[in-house]
Amino acid sequence: MAHLSGTERAQYVQGMFARIAGRYDLMNRLMTFGQDVGWRNIVLDKAQLKPGDSYLDLGTGTGDLAFAANERAPLEMCVGGDFTVEMMFVGQERPKGKEIAWSGTDALNLPFPEDNFDVVTSGFLMRNVIDVQRAFEEQYRVLKDGGRIVVLDTTPPADNFLKPFINFHMHTVIPTIGKVLTGAGDAYNYLPDSTQGFLKAEQLAIRMREVGFRDVGFKRLNFGTIAIHWGVK
Repeated sequence: MAHLSGTERAQYVQGMFARIAGRYDLMNRLMTFGQDVGWRNIVLDKAQLKPGDSYLDLGTGTGDLAFAANERAPLEMCVGGDFTVEMMFVGQERPKGKEIAWSGTDALNLPFPEDNFDVVTSGFLMRNVIDVQRAFEEQYRVLKDGGRIVVLDTTPPADNFLKPFINFHMHTVIPTIGKVLTGAGDAYNYLPDSTQGFLKAEQLAIRMREVGFRDVGFKRLNFGTIAIHWGVK
C-alpha cells in the first residue's frame, strides 16, 4: 500500500473500505477503546450546529458523525457523503438511516453548489485523499461565508517515550484484531502506514490557512495520535 499513489491509491482505499464495511464500526470501537465516540462529540461541539443549519459530513462512512449531528439540532439538511457506497449501505440500515441524505461523493469534486452548507465535518477522511489541498478547496467552496469546517483525523505520533508503545498498538495489536474480526489484515496495516505518512497537525493547519480558512485551530488527543482541526470561511 505504501508504494501506491494517485488514482491507484484511491481505488485501493475505496476497495478496502468496501471489504470491511460490515465490521467497520465494531473495529473503531475496539481499536480506540470506545474513545472515537467522544472524539466525534468534540467535533460537533466545535461545529456549533444551530437549528436550521445545512450540514455535510464528508467521508461519512456508516454515518457516525451524521447521525450524531442530526440528534444535536433540527437541521434543514443533513448530508452524509462518501465514495464507498458499501459503507453507506450499512448506515442506511441503521435506525433513523432514512433521516440522512446519503450521497455518493468524491471529496475532490463535490457534487454540491457553492455556498451551500453552514457546516462541513469529516472523520478520518483527509489522510485518505490523494490531494489534501484540493479536498480543502472543495470544502471551502461549498461552505457559506461564515461557515465552519471541523476535521477529525490521525496525526503522526511525536518522538517521545510513548512512541514505541503507540507503534506496537498500531503495527501489531490493530492489524491482529482486524485480521481476526474482518479477515482483512491488510486494511488494518494501512491504518498505521497512512497515519505515519500523513501531515503533522501543524502542517494540516497551514494547509487550511492556505486555502483561505481563518481562525484555524487544532487540538491533539489520545497521546498525540489524533487531532481535531477547525476553521471558518
